[in-house]
Amino acid sequence: MATFHFDLVSPAKLMFAGEVEQVDVPGLEGEFGVLAGHAPLVATLKPGVLTVFGDGEPKRYVVLGGFAEVSPEGLTVLADLGWPFDEADPQLIHARIKELEETRDKLEAERKDDSERALLDRALEKIDHYKVLDRTLQGDDLTH
Repeated sequence: MATFHFDLVSPAKLMFAGEVEQVDVPGLEGEFGVLAGHAPLVATLKPGVLTVFGDGEPKRYVVLGGFAEVSPEGLTVLADLGWPFDEADPQLIHARIKELEETRDKLEAERKDDSERALLDRALEKIDHYKVLDRTLQGDDLTH
């Protein structure tokens, strides 16, 4: 299978750099796979699991948002926060869910008309993304 260059970068460090066969990315508009020769694109990431396929077993990383850019040179993911899957902190995910639920409750209480519905919808969507990630970390959602 053809390979391409992939970099996974977080503010703390370069988490992965190398030649890979495929990367599955948790895109905000839907998860997508990147193979060699993929059309150029830029995508926003949602909290989720990014999976790297190449030599040996697939490598999984938790990302909490960011951007992915596919170019002729390969794929670069700039993660807001990220860790190898087995180093992810479920307590951090639970804290994020709690913060988002508090924000949701506040938005629901203060909402005066439908013009503020978009903010509430985004809060609800983020809660869903984090809850799916939480289930994945617990082994309850093995589809990602």
